[in-house]
Amino acid sequence: MKTLFDRTTINGMELKNRLVRSATWEGMCEADGRPTDRLTGCYRDLAGGGVGLIITGYAFVRPDGKQLPGKMGIHTDDFLPEMKSLTRAAHGEGGRICIQLVHAGGQTDSANAGRRPLAPSSVQVDQFPGIPQEMSGKDIKELVQAFGDAAGRAKAAGFDAVQLHGAHGYLINQFLSPLTNRRTDAYGGSAENRCRFLMEVYRRVRETAGRDFPVMVKLNGADFVEGGLSADDAVFAARVLDGEGIDAIEVSGGTSASGDKSPVRTKIDGPGKEAYNLDLARKIRAAVKCPVMVVGGFRSYDIAEDAVGRDGMDYISMARPFIREPNLVRRWREGDTSRAKCISCNKCFRPGLKEGGIYCVVEAKERKKAEKDP
Repeated sequence: MKTLFDRTTINGMELKNRLVRSATWEGMCEADGRPTDRLTGCYRDLAGGGVGLIITGYAFVRPDGKQLPGKMGIHTDDFLPEMKSLTRAAHGEGGRICIQLVHAGGQTDSANAGRRPLAPSSVQVDQFPGIPQEMSGKDIKELVQAFGDAAGRAKAAGFDAVQLHGAHGYLINQFLSPLTNRRTDAYGGSAENRCRFLMEVYRRVRETAGRDFPVMVKLNGADFVEGGLSADDAVFAARVLDGEGIDAIEVSGGTSASGDKSPVRTKIDGPGKEAYNLDLARKIRAAVKCPVMVVGGFRSYDIAEDAVGRDGMDYISMARPFIREPNLVRRWREGDTSRAKCISCNKCFRPGLKEGGIYCVVEAKERKKAEKDP
């Protein structure tokens, strides 16, 4: 039976356990997307804390795909020295690090993108701040190339893998979703056509990175919005990817317009609220041969262990728990398997906007109180 602390490999990338730090926005980069020493320290701490695979915060492949301040960019060779510092920091602690590649599409605004945002279709939907510009055939080709170029930079910088962000309402997900993709050409309509952009991106990335370099995808198992990506369409996309050699699929769900079924749900205060994407991941697990990761509300060791041993998941991904406890994996491995301390309040993201970097404000408050009243 599989356990959380099995050693595994993904296309030659050796991992010391089945616990993955899922991508999250850290807000620790310069305005142009250049990584900072603070971000390097963040990844060093995660690797030192025992995380089997670190997936970076979403890195834009082109400046018009930027969504938030402090977001990392991988659109230029100019950042290679800083990128190499990130990978060296993780490797120095015995970790493995994967960079997540993204374009925000219509889920950004002109202030961050520097232009009217691009999307598959010019539609007004709740997840878009405004009405984006519909992408032309030329736009599509250029963005496919941008993803490929980013993968080449990632390999040159020493990353161990790349992950395509095909979830949470960003550009690849926008093509997959019937709600945001109203195109009548070869990129719209049927599930096969709506997968076309994803597959062209994947093929270009694979061509650039090579067959022996791990290429993964984060995929919504469902969008949880009326008219959005369904579970059946997600399974279709997963099968197509699996058939062309994707190295792993991380299953998530929801968009910014999904209400209480958003990707980062709050008040996960008991076992019954954990593992909220596990049912979607089971459907994809049953349809593919490649490794499957699942993210979404894991807080308890036993629930994570059961998802691997009983439900057939290959990897368990978490993000917010590692913001509070970068050493959570080491703690569990050493025998303290009590629940993660994260209370899922989402207040960790506020200092990312105000102070240039996320951190657990609950822990900071407790630490300050302890220092004041020893």
